[in-house]
Parts: sequence; structure tokens; C-alpha cells
Amino acid sequence: MDKYPKTLRDLIDCYQMLPGVGKVSAERYALYSFFNMSEGEIIDFSNALLSVKKDIHTCSNCGNITDSDLCDICKDDSRNKRQIMVVESIRDLISIEKINEYLGVYHILNGAINFSKGITIDNLNIDSLTSKIESNEVDELILATNATLEGETTARYLKELYSKYNIKITRLAYGLPVGGDLSYADEMTILRSLTGRRDY
Repeated sequence: MDKYPKTLRDLIDCYQMLPGVGKVSAERYALYSFFNMSEGEIIDFSNALLSVKKDIHTCSNCGNITDSDLCDICKDDSRNKRQIMVVESIRDLISIEKINEYLGVYHILNGAINFSKGITIDNLNIDSLTSKIESNEVDELILATNATLEGETTARYLKELYSKYNIKITRLAYGLPVGGDLSYADEMTILRSLTGRRDY
């Protein structure tokens, strides 16, 4: 017999859906929700979850997350719109933003080429980037895909694709470990990689 009522068991199962949350942690979160959170706090928590799914979408310009048409970075007139850093994911963008040194804008690919998983360039978000380059809106393209086989394959493809245009193409100077994920790097490593980027 289950030691918890079905309603509480359902909540435990929901918490277990979160990454890194095992059975014990999920039970603790569920019991905390029942014993320690007021009805108002639970309503606020539930509404916040619903709002994330309902109100958050991707920026029409770069692919970042936003609750309006353009994200805060794209709307910021102090950013250099002609310098675009290409990253694989929103998590990578957030990691780079933490160093507070990069003043350009971003383009999020939503992945990297991975032939073993059937992911080709057609599955990535590059059409809007190509449109900007063809419209002569870009001076420098910084390829900041991860230091993995997939990331390097993607960077090489983009270099070949855009090398015919009159733009500077650079690559982060990876003090990052080969096979590493940009979103796990510390801020100083990312800063050194950014300032030491090289022509590619």
C-alpha cells in the first residue's frame, strides 16, 4: 500500500519530473508544499508555472526567451547590433551574459549538427541569421558553439556558408576543455575565451 494519499503522490511524481530531483527530494518538496506553504503561496507558485508556458516564447530576432516580441538584449540600443555571437542554446547565452563584458547581440541555433541523431543544418535556426548577413547588417560573426564534435562541425559549416560575405568571422579561443559545454564554464574562462577569440 502506498504510504501517501494519491493527491500527494501525484505531486511527488510532478516534482520528480524536474532534472536532478530524485524520489527523496521530491517527497521532501511535496511535504514542504503541504505543511509549510500557504494556499496563497501555492496559487502564486502554480500561476508562475502556468505563465511560463503561456507567456514566454522566443524572440523573433535572435531566438532568446522573452515575454514580448523582442528580448531585452535585442531591444537594448546600447548593444552593437552588427556584432552577432552564435550560440547553441539559451543557456549558453545566459552564461556569456554573466560576465557583463560582451556588448554585441546573439543568435541562438537551438542545437548543433549531429548526424547520429539525424540533426542537420535544416533543423537549426539559421534562416534569420542568413537574412541579416545578406542584408549587410553584420560586421562580425562570433562562432561560440561548444567545444564538442557537434559544435565544431556546426562552426565549420557556418564558416563555409558565410565566408563568401564581407564579414569578419571569429571563433572563441577555447580555454574551454574539448568536449565541454559552454553553459558549464566559469565566468573567467568565458571572459578569456571571448577576449582571446581568433579569426576563423
